[in-house]
Amino acid sequence: MAEGIKKPTGDGHMKKAALWLSRHKMSGIKRRWIVNNMSIVVLLLAIMFIAVGAATTNYFYDSLHTSLQSRANSSAKNFSSYMSFTYDEFYGYAQQQITEFSDKDKMEMQVLDSNGLIISSSTGLVAGTVPATNDVNLCIETGEMQSFTGYDPSTEERIMAVTAPVFRKNSQDLIGEVRFVTSLKLLDRQVGQIYLMLAGAALAVLLLLTVTNQFFIHSIVNPVLKINELAQKIAQGQYGARLDMDFRDEMGELCNTINNMSTEIARMEKLKNDFISSVSHELRTPLTAIGGWAETVENNLDDKNTVETGLDIIRKETTRLSRMVEELLDFSRLESGRMKLQTEVLDLRGEVYDALFVYNEMLRQEGIETSYHEPSQPVYVSGDRNRLRQVFLNIIDNAAKYGVSGGKVEISIGVEEQSAVVRIRDYGQGIPADELPLVKEKFFKGSARQRGAGIGLAVCDEIVAMHDGSLDIDSVYGEGTTVSIRLPLAPSMGGTDETTTEGI
Repeated sequence: MAEGIKKPTGDGHMKKAALWLSRHKMSGIKRRWIVNNMSIVVLLLAIMFIAVGAATTNYFYDSLHTSLQSRANSSAKNFSSYMSFTYDEFYGYAQQQITEFSDKDKMEMQVLDSNGLIISSSTGLVAGTVPATNDVNLCIETGEMQSFTGYDPSTEERIMAVTAPVFRKNSQDLIGEVRFVTSLKLLDRQVGQIYLMLAGAALAVLLLLTVTNQFFIHSIVNPVLKINELAQKIAQGQYGARLDMDFRDEMGELCNTINNMSTEIARMEKLKNDFISSVSHELRTPLTAIGGWAETVENNLDDKNTVETGLDIIRKETTRLSRMVEELLDFSRLESGRMKLQTEVLDLRGEVYDALFVYNEMLRQEGIETSYHEPSQPVYVSGDRNRLRQVFLNIIDNAAKYGVSGGKVEISIGVEEQSAVVRIRDYGQGIPADELPLVKEKFFKGSARQRGAGIGLAVCDEIVAMHDGSLDIDSVYGEGTTVSIRLPLAPSMGGTDETTTEGI
């Protein structure tokens, strides 16, 4: 072989074919839909094809058989009504009937003697011939009408024959038979054409269903592929990506749900990032203060005022840092389902009062007036003492931070419809209407620039929910906020006479 001439190979074509197949490979949904759906359709069409074909065939053959039986029975009765005469007269009457037979183009009429030998035939068969089928012998043996459908051994043609006995008048003496024979060639051809038409109709239905299924599958698979692409984008960090598909059915609802989910994921991702940034800042601030004042105290050990101020700031910032870490730990426990309640029956008044007492001095120093209302009788609930106190401390702390401009905080305990209700109201700046539905969500920090990681209310809401209660927030921007905490009463709940304490 000359150099420079390479032996042709099919690798290039095989690669192209493999690429084409990979691009046009039937997807799992398409394959399952076509296999499952079309298998059922093919089975149903096959059953219908067989059932309709069999019913049609039986109808035609039964109609022909009934017609032959009617002819044979009528002719046999006519013969019997004259059979008081001699055999010669019987023979003459048979010839007359054969001559007058008008349907020679459709069927053959035969008259046979009592031994089954043909006397006369409308097709000119030789007298004395014995039919090759068994209907004649059965008719002679039983004295009853007999039929045959199948191949005639003498002609190898499919026929239908009916043989009726002929008796002497007013007796049971068999003197002969009347036989009608017709070829099934034409009828078989008609039945075959019917089967072909049924098969064509079945194939047309199958083709139509295949085409419509393809359109239907594409209407399902294409959006699913788009949704899959969007899911992959979201998995790769492209939060907020959307599907631009307009459907007005369940697929449209699914696309809208996916779009809403993507938007919500993007929003939660932003909240998470803001939360991380906020927590980092909140942790850095006390740590910076602690580090700075520790260095200041170290360099000014002889200055008593500086040392006392520095230690006081370090103590406060350490307490704030500890509370923040505990809040984060509580949030983690709630998210992982590891938070457990140590429930007991307790008087709610004591827990609310203790929480207010913790903040009372701070509120006084901030110039915030406090008003406290409680019933004279115990308000018993079943709950975790420490967790409920944590909730009240957090809500009062928020009232102090956000309600300082209003100069007043009102706290009350009451009983409404078998529930203990604690209300904490401030007269501060309030919450904007567009932020109110979001304030209990994790990581949310509103437009008010106050310290916090944005998880305090979320933790409180979860704790109250674990007590089968509810935490509701009502606020009017510019007028203040009311937080209502509802808890189920314990069975031993007593009266509800109210007492009031101003400025604890």
